[in-house]
Amino acid sequence: MIGSAAQLFLTVPRLNRIPWLIHGFGTRHWKLSDFRKRAGWENFKIIWLKQVHTERVHFIEAAPTRRLQGDALATNRPRIFLIMKTADCLPVFLVDRSKGVVAAVHCGWRGTRRGILEHVVDGLRVRYGCRPASLLAGMGPCIAASCYEVGDDVRDEYRASGLAQNVFRPIGGRPGKYLFDLREANRRQLIGAGLDARNVLDVPLCTRCDTHLHSYRRDRDTSARLYNFIGMKPIETS
Repeated sequence: MIGSAAQLFLTVPRLNRIPWLIHGFGTRHWKLSDFRKRAGWENFKIIWLKQVHTERVHFIEAAPTRRLQGDALATNRPRIFLIMKTADCLPVFLVDRSKGVVAAVHCGWRGTRRGILEHVVDGLRVRYGCRPASLLAGMGPCIAASCYEVGDDVRDEYRASGLAQNVFRPIGGRPGKYLFDLREANRRQLIGAGLDARNVLDVPLCTRCDTHLHSYRRDRDTSARLYNFIGMKPIETS
């Protein structure tokens, strides 16, 4: 459930109601070794990427034989955990209940500027026949707009890409410095890609403010990463 980040991981209530879905936005208390300690999770394959702040999506039909590079994973196969590691960037899960499809996406400012969520939604449509309006999205903890300072370079890249500028708020007395709303930028991208705004769900915690969460902006090189995961149990049919 959404609650204190002192928990091992956080979940979205509407996603919890899907019987075959397993998901969680990890806190600093959730370790990679914990996946094997949960009853019923022992046979899940764990897949994560070398995340490189791109818009590249991988569609997983079986466990890859090598480490893949990119920032999004999607599958329609059960017993696979898709993992995105974050420490201020925004993790996003996508779920199609009718098709039995899930995706995990790593949204940093570069991937957001490149439209990574639009790429994922379009890929789900082409690959699996998903309807964007039927997708559920869960956005996890990330650095809040009040804590995310960026410079002219970031704002200029967004302007050059034709993206909305009102996710940047100038910082008084500091020319060329802005507070950037990463969560809102991605929420708009999901809705622009065809999702129903009512299906964009949120765990609105700030990684920099909450010490139960890892934050690169707060802890710099001493920061570890949060393990955010989504997967499917076998879907039983009568």
